[in-house]
Amino acid sequence: MNDQQREQSVEHRGDSGQSAVLVLVVAAALGAALMAALVDFGGITQDRARAQTAADAAALASLDGGRAAAQDFARLHDGVLVSWSVGPGEHEVTVVVRVGESSATARASNAP
Repeated sequence: MNDQQREQSVEHRGDSGQSAVLVLVVAAALGAALMAALVDFGGITQDRARAQTAADAAALASLDGGRAAAQDFARLHDGVLVSWSVGPGEHEVTVVVRVGESSATARASNAP
C-alpha cells in the first residue's frame, strides 16, 4: 500500500461507526414516542372500561334506590353521574356516567 492509500484509509477509519450511533439515537427516540402513545391509549381504554362498569352499577342500583342510589354507585366507582332518567320503558332506567374523559351509558330494567 502506498502513502496516499494509507492516508485515505486513516481518514475513512475516523468516520466508521458514526451511522450506528445515529441509528441508535433515532431508534431510542421512536421507542420513547411509541411508549408514550401506548401509555396514553391504555389510560383512555381503562377510563372507558371503568365508566361502563360505573354506569352498569349505577343503573342497577337505581332500580330500587332512584337517582340518589345511581349517584352513590357512580361515585363509588370514581365516576360522576351525568344524567339519570326513567325509561324508555315503564320499568327501565337509563344513566350516563363519566370517568375521566370517557362517558358510558347503561340501561337497566326490573320488568317481569
